Amino acid sequence: MACRKEIGEQIKLARKKLGYTQKTVSEKSLVNKTTISEIENGHFTGSFDLFEKVLNCVDLQFEVVPKKNTFPHWDEIEFLFRED
Repeated sequence: MACRKEIGEQIKLARKKLGYTQKTVSEKSLVNKTTISEIENGHFTGSFDLFEKVLNCVDLQFEVVPKKNTFPHWDEIEFLFRED
């Protein structure tokens, strides 16, 4: 799952692709323009309901997928723990 910043970037790209301003999304979704800015900048910590309204407005939806656990390559581990 993407972090808030990545989600915000996707929303912003979708909005611009549709030719919408933040004000347009605000009017269509009934979500405050300031909140839309916070979402797009990855700073919003409010309700899922507001996210959903904005996503619907720009033709996106959340997708829940299993969490990916990735481990660094051994060379990266050696680099991380080397002594300077």
